[in-house]
Amino acid sequence: MAQPDNQSKRFFESLSGAGKSIAVLTSGGDAQGMNAAVRAVVRMGIYVGAKVYFIREGYQGMVDGGEENIKEASWESVSSMLQMGGTVIGSARCKEFRSHEGRLKAAHNLVQRGITNLCVIGGDGSLTGANLFREEWSGLLEELVQQGLIDEDAVQKYSALHIVGMVGSIDNDFCGTDMTIGTDSALHRIIEVVDAIMTTAQSHQRTFVLEVMGRHFQIRPVGYLALVSALACGADWVLIPEMPPEDGWEEKMCQKLSANRAGMKRLNIIIVAEGAIDCNNKPITTDHVKDLVVRCLGFDTRVTILGHVQRGGTPSAFDRILASRMGVEAVIALLETTANTPACVVSLCGNQAVRLPLMECVQMTQEVQKAMDEKKFEEAVKLRGRSFENNLKTYKLLAHRKLESELPHSNFNIAVLNVGAPAAGMNAAVRSAVRVGISEGHKMFAVNDGFEGFYKGQIKEIKWADVGGWTGQGGSLLGTKRTLPAKHVEKIAEQMRAHNINALLVIGGFEAYLGLMELLEARGKYDEFCVPMVMVPATVSNNVPGSDLSIGADTALNAITDTCDRIKQSASGTKRRVFIIETMGGYCGYLASVGGLAAGADAAYIYEEPFDIRDLQSNVEHLTEKMKGAIQRGLVLRNENSNENYTTDFIYQLYSEEGRGVFDCRKNVLGHMQQGGAPSPFDRNFGTKISAKAMLWLTKKMNETFRQGRVFANTEDTCCLLGMRRRALVFQPVVQLKDETDFVHRIPKEQWWLKLRPLMKILAKYKTSYDVSDSGQLEHVVRNIQPKESDPSGAM
Repeated sequence: MAQPDNQSKRFFESLSGAGKSIAVLTSGGDAQGMNAAVRAVVRMGIYVGAKVYFIREGYQGMVDGGEENIKEASWESVSSMLQMGGTVIGSARCKEFRSHEGRLKAAHNLVQRGITNLCVIGGDGSLTGANLFREEWSGLLEELVQQGLIDEDAVQKYSALHIVGMVGSIDNDFCGTDMTIGTDSALHRIIEVVDAIMTTAQSHQRTFVLEVMGRHFQIRPVGYLALVSALACGADWVLIPEMPPEDGWEEKMCQKLSANRAGMKRLNIIIVAEGAIDCNNKPITTDHVKDLVVRCLGFDTRVTILGHVQRGGTPSAFDRILASRMGVEAVIALLETTANTPACVVSLCGNQAVRLPLMECVQMTQEVQKAMDEKKFEEAVKLRGRSFENNLKTYKLLAHRKLESELPHSNFNIAVLNVGAPAAGMNAAVRSAVRVGISEGHKMFAVNDGFEGFYKGQIKEIKWADVGGWTGQGGSLLGTKRTLPAKHVEKIAEQMRAHNINALLVIGGFEAYLGLMELLEARGKYDEFCVPMVMVPATVSNNVPGSDLSIGADTALNAITDTCDRIKQSASGTKRRVFIIETMGGYCGYLASVGGLAAGADAAYIYEEPFDIRDLQSNVEHLTEKMKGAIQRGLVLRNENSNENYTTDFIYQLYSEEGRGVFDCRKNVLGHMQQGGAPSPFDRNFGTKISAKAMLWLTKKMNETFRQGRVFANTEDTCCLLGMRRRALVFQPVVQLKDETDFVHRIPKEQWWLKLRPLMKILAKYKTSYDVSDSGQLEHVVRNIQPKESDPSGAM
């Protein structure tokens, strides 16, 4: 297959693990995705030539030692581990390790096996313990020499202990990372339950009070799961420890519940974090909330406590990819570390893997609790990190409808439309846009059926209540078409004039991008298009230039991952079998490549990485060799337009013939199931936040370009695409994106996820080059800084 350009890049082949021993353990509470991290550490470690050991039952296994607790791992020992929840190597909280004597035993057990590299997957307590162990290491070795348990040669040979941490916690309570391993899966469990409860609540006109995890009040309360699940399901009220309600909150909550019922809403959802408190630090329980609703409103009210359901189940695609990336990065970090390198934690910032000093992160995490103890809640929110703060600001924007008297009167009209193929999360984006627009004092108009509906006049005003319950709905409730506007600009301009449209929000895929460029070009002929216009990317293909991620892609990845899990399981107990799976995406190989990483594929064929018959033959031979061992199943993904000659049928027939006698083959075309279904929590949340930011930008631009009684915006920077670029959401003029676009194949010329493809190959035991140019830099924890008030979109 095509090799990357080696100029000005740094490849990990220069990093050798020969002669090194790495141990991996999971500690503290379990989290979905830990197994994917363990698998990545083991396979990457073996790949670079190191010995890799499991330490079972966390620090307890390290202290107890023995062959059962500290066992060398093999490549095959982590097969079929990727899709399993929990941690198969066990996790336990160990009191003995907290004592000096316990850590002395642990040091002896590690030295006996020559282990001086530790990869710890756990929360801040586990990682703090690892750092203390590292700091004491040389002293512990001296004690072991004095006790005659090791000799001086061992002290010289194993003089330094290297630590790299990965944060595994469903609570997302660790500062320095946007997401911890397990959080996304926990959100999946919560939203699955909430979606199910909403159907029965609607039938009986009930109110449901749900308690979600977030640590107990007396330990360290965390409201991330409650906050994001409230955003993702459009809950009526949320109670979290970082935002204690003011005195009199009970009356305000009941007023809102009553107003929602009066607005023809048949149900209410209240989400309570298990550590929720009021402004006097008094715990707020679900029973208290239920009694309050029954007493004040007389509503039929039920309590549901989700409990450990949130920890269970299979990991989401996001957590598998995150954990796999973190595991590989952790091994590279261990290979690059020196005696003077501080213990680091591998974190996620935007879509970038970064390394941060472990104790800086721990210190800030502890500062959060200190701020909360001192009732400095705004400071605590900032210390939690930008992800938490953005979620909280978005929730406040959307949750509470202002009274007519409180609304600013802008006299601006904004139209919102969906363009292209439907994508899960579009409806959450529309709901967010409508409610933020109304909160800003604008009149919102919904355009049905994209640009086709626009020129036909299918436009109507849309109110706050009209978008209630939209977050959990798949597809496009507004309707969407692939029609481009160029042939109909005159009629669209008439409709813009008739409805006095002052700004446009377009939510869609590549057609939306092309459509926005056509409207920009039409400005020269029609003044009606001289208004601020912004596009929010929404397509399962994730092929829009200017954005690393699109609304809908995560839901599609989960559909692919879930289906691949089931397909692989169908071969359980049968003879050796290889599955050929075709994914959507047009010419963009995102779904095939990243889906392959999440599902543990052996190969993924895509247009962006040309392949020929020799590559296919090599893959067949590779799988044949694997199948002769302990591996029972193989998985091959193919993007639908990867090659016009090497079709899914051709690849299926080739594998069937060449694998005859070793394995048989089955094929499956996933088709439009990748576009359907309820949106994932990630897509609901991403759609909500990015759309809210787009609306604040439109408000700012309309105010800036309002002159002589009208909005007139004719500069390039008033027609933008809002996209995720590495670590931030960025507005980019669509004109400037032309040079980045392959218009023939409808894909960006450069795509960040291509750097992930070598990970899939490495974890499938292929020899390949892996660009680690972005790795290796130890960064520092950045404290949140309040954005300037003059830029309201900066708060998002």
